[in-house]
Amino acid sequence: METFGNEQHKIIHGDALEVLIGLPDNSVDLIFADPPYNIGKNFNGHIDKWATDDDYLNWCYKWLDLCVRKLKHNGSFYVMTATQFMPFFDIYLRKKLDILSRLIWYYDSSGVQAKKYYGSMYEPILFCVKDKNSYTFNTDDILVEAKTGAKRKLIDYRKAVPTIYNSQKVPGNVWEFARVRYRMDEYENHPTQKPIALLERIIKASSNKGDFVLDPFSGTFTTCFVAKELGRNSLGIELQDEYVKIGLRRLQLAKEFKGEKLQKEVRTFETEKTESVINLKLF
Repeated sequence: METFGNEQHKIIHGDALEVLIGLPDNSVDLIFADPPYNIGKNFNGHIDKWATDDDYLNWCYKWLDLCVRKLKHNGSFYVMTATQFMPFFDIYLRKKLDILSRLIWYYDSSGVQAKKYYGSMYEPILFCVKDKNSYTFNTDDILVEAKTGAKRKLIDYRKAVPTIYNSQKVPGNVWEFARVRYRMDEYENHPTQKPIALLERIIKASSNKGDFVLDPFSGTFTTCFVAKELGRNSLGIELQDEYVKIGLRRLQLAKEFKGEKLQKEVRTFETEKTESVINLKLF
């Protein structure tokens, strides 16, 4: 286990369960957890697949319990997993936390889709808090356009003085953000990278400047990158060397790792096509 960084932003190179055990209880303002989904993705040669679904869920319950313990009494917890496992997460967590929203991250796809069933075009997210009467939610920081008010300029005649509907509103529970593709500036070499825009909404809504944000499965360290951009403190945990290197570079915490100069990998269409074929063969 290795630690990199400073007082504001740290990266711990190690196993999430081991690192979480060592963190102080009731110390984190916001946790975003995007674990392996147990669907056979290839993470730099490590295949995301447990022997049985029960094995996967039992592993998940261990780190879910730890995340609940580490969360402050007024903290927020956002957690993702595959659609087929989210019902188990939901039932498990509702006994420990208040689930305020069941979110859908929707995206379109121009890639290969299922031909004998309906392909998946979304990923679920649970938004949970320890105390539904005391938690951070910065409404004004995440407002989006209210099309009824802004575009159609309809009048609300229910009010004493008829007025045009508001032009802004809090987002609903279906969020449409493009998936991160290799042609995008933010793209990193990782099969399940989450978009900056998704994490911006979560971190703006559920934390304040100076708050402590934790991502136990950091991957490309988008959570920590956005936290830094927004003036929050962060801790990212990651097991694999290749992804730790991404985090060190994105957070500007080091220029070298184990003697290797850190620089962004240049991607080509042929590289992306080859990896897509490899992933398809895993199903």
